Amino acid sequence: MLANAFLDRAVEAFDKPVEGFSDEAIECLQSYAWPGNVRELQNEIRRMLVMAKEPYLGADLLNPRVLRSSVDGEPAPMLAQVADLSGTLKERVEQLEKQILRETLIRHRWNKSRAAQELGLSRVGLRAKIERYELENM
Repeated sequence: MLANAFLDRAVEAFDKPVEGFSDEAIECLQSYAWPGNVRELQNEIRRMLVMAKEPYLGADLLNPRVLRSSVDGEPAPMLAQVADLSGTLKERVEQLEKQILRETLIRHRWNKSRAAQELGLSRVGLRAKIERYELENM
């Protein structure tokens, strides 16, 4: 409710009409801890609105810090995030790789060509990793 209220105010202030948030963006906003409280949320929504090119604000517009925390389910910095991984080195690297892949795909709205380019992978290589980590049904 608070995010929608801030969005309504921002739409009026910037005179840039949008219809709301995507479901994925709402999920990310809800799962982030907002250490900066209300002001941080308000600034994030304004930032999303300014960058928006579509009628709905998607998760791809979120600050990577917010997106990373919400994807992982914890507002942890990178070191704490890595420390929380368990298993062998190989298993930990795979867990981290899966998180990076998912975050990148969300940020690029599941555009595999753009995600592959950012990650330095071929599109075929990215596809293989998506299948390996069972990310295609997310």
